[in-house]
Amino acid sequence: MREQSSTADLKVAAIASRQHGVVTREQLAECGIDKSALTRRLRAGRLHRLHPSVYAVGHRSLSWRGRWLAAVLAAGDGAVLSHTSAAALWEFLRPIQGPIHVTVAAAVRRKSRPGLQLHRSRTLAPSQVTTRHGIAVTIPAHTIEDIRTAVEPRLFRRALRQAELGGHRVPHLSATRRTRSDLELLFLALCDDHGLPRPLVNHRVHGHLVDFYWPRHSLAVETDSWTYHRGLGSDGGRPRA
Repeated sequence: MREQSSTADLKVAAIASRQHGVVTREQLAECGIDKSALTRRLRAGRLHRLHPSVYAVGHRSLSWRGRWLAAVLAAGDGAVLSHTSAAALWEFLRPIQGPIHVTVAAAVRRKSRPGLQLHRSRTLAPSQVTTRHGIAVTIPAHTIEDIRTAVEPRLFRRALRQAELGGHRVPHLSATRRTRSDLELLFLALCDDHGLPRPLVNHRVHGHLVDFYWPRHSLAVETDSWTYHRGLGSDGGRPRA
């Protein structure tokens, strides 16, 4: 009996290692863990309930990816990470505390619950869904559209900027004002306030992309820091080496 239990736990551990530390009730059953065995593991602290039918293995200190995947699994088949949660997975924004956003088909009758915000869509097509780090998620263009009115303008501009740095094709990049940061917006306002002529924005000069350029005066101005031009690292804060 003990040998069977050990074998089951090894199987669970293998699944959890591929899924950022989380497993579903169905996967536990496939490993040979029935209801009574599940209860024993919960009492012993070897499993921790995150959502109905979704559990953390060993501890609750999950990474953001573990929390995101747990939410998607809890929402059921066809669910995908979306909105600001998807933007964080794509590294367009830093993770935001609060409910994790997941989109499901309009016909799904599940309700939002603590820690999980469900969005229903009649139009989300398979072509608008992909997988990143093993987590089903809306593609960059759809993610940007989802957060367009859901976050502050400055955060939306930041997300656009990071999408551009990542080389993603996002329609809003060509539709929005071609200023690359909040600092550049302030610089344009400064020009207006002091009666300075409007420069060209994000213009190429001798093969180099500059923030502002006055052709008449052969003057170029850069307002962004070296941190911006190198992009944010995977931790969302430090520039890449």
